Amino acid sequence: MGYQFQSINFTGAAPGKRLIVLGGVHGNEACGTEAIQRVIAELQQGQLTIRQGSVTFVPVCNPKARQLQQRCGDRNLNRKLFPTATPVEFEDHVANWLCPLLAQHEVLLDLHSFHTAGAPFAMLGPKNNQGQLEPFTHDAEEESLARHLGVSLFVDGWLDTYAAGVRRRQSAIGTTAQHDVAFGVGTTEYMRSQGGYGLTLECGQHDDAAAPEVAYRAILNTLAWLGLIDDYAPAAVSERQTLRLFSVVDRLSAGDQLAQEWQSFQQLAPGTLIGTRADGSELRTEELAYIVFPNPGAEPGSEWFYLARPVERV
Repeated sequence: MGYQFQSINFTGAAPGKRLIVLGGVHGNEACGTEAIQRVIAELQQGQLTIRQGSVTFVPVCNPKARQLQQRCGDRNLNRKLFPTATPVEFEDHVANWLCPLLAQHEVLLDLHSFHTAGAPFAMLGPKNNQGQLEPFTHDAEEESLARHLGVSLFVDGWLDTYAAGVRRRQSAIGTTAQHDVAFGVGTTEYMRSQGGYGLTLECGQHDDAAAPEVAYRAILNTLAWLGLIDDYAPAAVSERQTLRLFSVVDRLSAGDQLAQEWQSFQQLAPGTLIGTRADGSELRTEELAYIVFPNPGAEPGSEWFYLARPVERV
């Protein structure tokens, strides 16, 4: 196979929370890897000390994608993340190593960047519930951690919006999209399924020089908020905005084109032209909305963009 996996652990003398920090889930997202390596160096040099609990760092989750300098090796690691007895794609081997490692921890911070320009933001999980899709009991802890990461923009509604997209794909003809709700499960969803909680932090555009600093500050803030280090107490953001995903639109053909170079979280007035299908049909907003994760290079049959609306999480 030619690839190996690496995790680095630091454990304090006193008991405490078990944190895992991931970088390089996607091979073209370097900010998390850079920030993790910086924190590891500070711990090794004694500039930081884990006083209680433990932290495990995975600088590069997907070494094949990292070597190729592209999002995926064989497929998207952050979709359908489960162990399998019959690994076929490289990411199946990653999952067989990574999932048991995640299950050994209580809290996850997963560091990412995104394709188009936009502000850093954190992806929140669901409110507490006993439903079938994503049962959860730690929303208070997860939201409190989110408010201390250092960003003021939050997005939720991922898995149920993805599930609605799957139901639509299942009724479509001639699409190559994944037709399984489980394909929406990534690192944080798997962490929640194991009884823990976690956040995905999107630190900025891939090449944004500020993104590694956003990731670095978030790691330090998380270590401090969990009590693993006692160097300082991170402040909660005073003003915040939360958007809830409510629709995912797939790119059906290579001829589908976005109307312009959208940035994540651009506000769209009702009736705004978002894109045009290969057959000339137009996609327009029906209400005031925000565009999230627009991807002009999306493969046919995969997510093209999401739409979100503002909400208050209480």
